Parts: sequence; C-alpha cells; structure tokens
Amino acid sequence: MNRNFTQDSQAAQYQQARRSAGKKLGWYLHAMVYVLVNLGLITLAWSQGRHWALYPALGWGLGLLAHGLAVWLTSPNSPWWKRMVERELEQLQSTEKR
Repeated sequence: MNRNFTQDSQAAQYQQARRSAGKKLGWYLHAMVYVLVNLGLITLAWSQGRHWALYPALGWGLGLLAHGLAVWLTSPNSPWWKRMVERELEQLQSTEKR
C-alpha cells in the first residue's frame, strides 16, 4: 500500500511539473513573438520616420508582464504562492473550529 501511495505521489508531482513547465514555455513563446513582432513594427515605423511602434510595444508589454506574473507568482515554488496557500488553509481551519 505504501508503494502505491509513493507512485501516486510521484505521478501527481510529475503532472504538476508538466503543467508548470508548460506555463513557463507558453510565456517564453509569448515573449519571443513579442520581441520579433515589435522589432518588425519598429523597423517599419522608423523606415517611415515615425515612432508609432512604441504604443503597441507598451500595450503588449503590459500584457506580457501580466502573463509573466501569472506564471511565476502562481508557481508552486513561489514564496508568494506558498504564503497565499498557507493563509487559505488557516482560514479554512479557523472556520471549521467554529
């Protein structure tokens, strides 16, 4: 029975690691597309003697930042995430005691 528990635990950890790696890979791909597209836009804008490419870069950059925060702050290894989970557990335990 202990062996099955260990295998289940390892399988759960493997699935969690796959999800976490997938989220990080998604952010890296997002960042790569951001850089490539914005380099193209900057080249196009500068060839016209204009600076309009700054606006899509800033807007999209905010989205990329939010995506990164969502990926890294919600990682199971993030200290911020661990504190949030601990607080939630404390709240649940305190409401059960009532």
